[in-house]
Amino acid sequence: MAMRFRHLKRTSKEAVGVYRSAIHGRGLFCKRTIDAGEMVIEYSGIVIRSVLTDKREKYYDGKGIGCYMFRIDDFDVVDATMHGNAARFINHSCEPNCYSRVIHVEGQKHIVIFALRRIFRGEELTYDYKFPIEDAGSKLPCNCGAKRCRRFLN
Repeated sequence: MAMRFRHLKRTSKEAVGVYRSAIHGRGLFCKRTIDAGEMVIEYSGIVIRSVLTDKREKYYDGKGIGCYMFRIDDFDVVDATMHGNAARFINHSCEPNCYSRVIHVEGQKHIVIFALRRIFRGEELTYDYKFPIEDAGSKLPCNCGAKRCRRFLN
């Protein structure tokens, strides 16, 4: 896994690019065909403690900045808002072509996006955000357009 991760660091910029998305704002798209099971990109940014996420989210909202955070575990979150890479632009889909996984490389935790199936050049990369279910007043609408869309992210 460590060897595959090191290879990913050298090749991910050649494989993907950020372009306008029909799902939402900008999205991450394939620049070459990606095989099923292939590591696509690391979701990188600054690792913060989980207890700081609400404070940062309120700060970003107050400044009108989009918030990009990804939970590693109960204690740590990757905040990609200011110091992240292109992975933060991967949109949600109820029928995704990628999935995320936390891997351990040399004692460090990394969030890596893997191809769920073969993804062709020009196709938008998506994964299921798996947000916790919220009450009716806090629902976030889903725009993925999948045949079996759940209509909400949460």
